[in-house]
Amino acid sequence: MARYTGPKFKLSRRLGISLSGTGKELKRDYPPGQHGPNQRRKISGYGLQLQEKQKLRHMYGLNEKQFRNLFDKASKMQGISGENFMILLEGRLDNLVYRFALSNSRAGARQLVAHGHVTVNGKKVDIPSYAVKPGDVIGLREKSRGLKVIKESLENSNFVPAYVEFDEKTMEGKYVRYPERAELPPEINEQQIVELYSR
Repeated sequence: MARYTGPKFKLSRRLGISLSGTGKELKRDYPPGQHGPNQRRKISGYGLQLQEKQKLRHMYGLNEKQFRNLFDKASKMQGISGENFMILLEGRLDNLVYRFALSNSRAGARQLVAHGHVTVNGKKVDIPSYAVKPGDVIGLREKSRGLKVIKESLENSNFVPAYVEFDEKTMEGKYVRYPERAELPPEINEQQIVELYSR
């Protein structure tokens, strides 16, 4: 299945979460469509599991195959599969570029990486799904540091998670450690995803 390219606000309202991170989409807190406010559908157990999977998949902007492959990798690791899965998602290069506030969205961060603006430990990496390890330093290429979109994003940013460090002077960030579950999106119930894939 290809990556979703339809209207993001409609998708956010249908899933009940803000995919942009701004919360603007949820001014109307009911699903899109003519009968949105009056829908009284009862969702089955499978429907809830599927909804949680779609929330997480669209939040990080992965297609179905990438998402499933990453889950399979997480399930082979030691520890709790659901938490491992979310930590692997958080350690993707495009997500960390977003966490450093070099882009306003994960889609924008993916584009920065794919267009060759980002370096890892001084070497250019143009693979958004690149798995960053704790201790790795993520920076921008010399000629990319003056990009208008990056400057605007840094000006609007006011939060950097505790598991990363970012120096605005050198335009470099460090993935310090793996995040703890409490630092990851609270609106996701990853156990539902584990149950869905265990069927």
